[in-house]
Amino acid sequence: METALTRLAGVRHPLVQTGMGWVAGPRLVSATANAGALGVLASATMTVDRLREAIREVKSRTDAPFGVNLRADASDAADRVRLIVDEGVRVASFALAPSPGLIAELKEAGVVVIPTVGARRHAEKVAAWGADAVIVQGGEGGGHTGEVATTVLLPQVVDAVRIPVVAAGGFFDGRGLVAALAYGAAGVAMGTRFLLTSDSTVPDAVKTRYLAATVRDVTVTRAVDGLPHRMLRTELVDALEDSGRTRALVHALRRAAAFRRLSGTSWPRMIRDGRALRHGKELTWSQVLLAANTPMLLKASMVDGRTDLGVMASGQVAGVIEDLPSCRELVDRIMGEAAETLGALAEGGASMPA
Repeated sequence: METALTRLAGVRHPLVQTGMGWVAGPRLVSATANAGALGVLASATMTVDRLREAIREVKSRTDAPFGVNLRADASDAADRVRLIVDEGVRVASFALAPSPGLIAELKEAGVVVIPTVGARRHAEKVAAWGADAVIVQGGEGGGHTGEVATTVLLPQVVDAVRIPVVAAGGFFDGRGLVAALAYGAAGVAMGTRFLLTSDSTVPDAVKTRYLAATVRDVTVTRAVDGLPHRMLRTELVDALEDSGRTRALVHALRRAAAFRRLSGTSWPRMIRDGRALRHGKELTWSQVLLAANTPMLLKASMVDGRTDLGVMASGQVAGVIEDLPSCRELVDRIMGEAAETLGALAEGGASMPA
């Protein structure tokens, strides 16, 4: 299936595996790329040296194009951009809007720039700055998310910009891909669906917990870091939501101590990070402590399997996912379902794939 996304990224199928911290490593990214979709390596939890190693590991596993996700506000963002250029990575994606300068540097080197946004005005901004395409995440998506549903946000953005738009938030099968294409998207991006594959390195016990979740078990909470955060309801979420400020601070201190031991971060560094995060924001100190440790909150679950200590970012689709296919099986299935759905529509039928 050829779309503006497949032509831009050089992939066979209009599917993107998003850059999930601690999840989208070389194994998952290369498996996605080999299946014909666009795999995106998550770099926010890596040092520059580790990112170089990860890029080279992906390249040793596949000849297909892939991408790297960056934090535009990272202090070493310029170093990471130079690394991407030097290593010949095809796509650079961003969780926050990159500056016009970063976009220009990447494009001059032939790297495709695809930021992720959650509002029409942000899509218009990065398009004006020269982004090649944009991923638009609706409120159904996992992690930090907005309030507007994909079915409302997506057509707004498609009508507002003249670059390819990739839909994210609520996608897991071929029917969703066809729906996104009907809205004018050039493809779909999926996080939770790729997390729940056999190629994902997330511990089996954690995957089992995701598979057991119902739609009601996927919640949006501000209790962790003060921002809307879609995740599975866990012991940590319950404890923070049920606590007053004093108890919440106790919970945060206890977990911050555990994360400090895991990460090797000093208390002074955590306090400095906390003060920076609190500046200009209405956050409690418990939220500040947890926000400063968000990477370790994710690592506790996604790497160490400690769902009692960590958070489990999740899209709402976790409530309807029931299996752990390989990336190739997943991509082939989605594209088969899309073809079947398009065929049924062309024949005037309303039947859906089994």
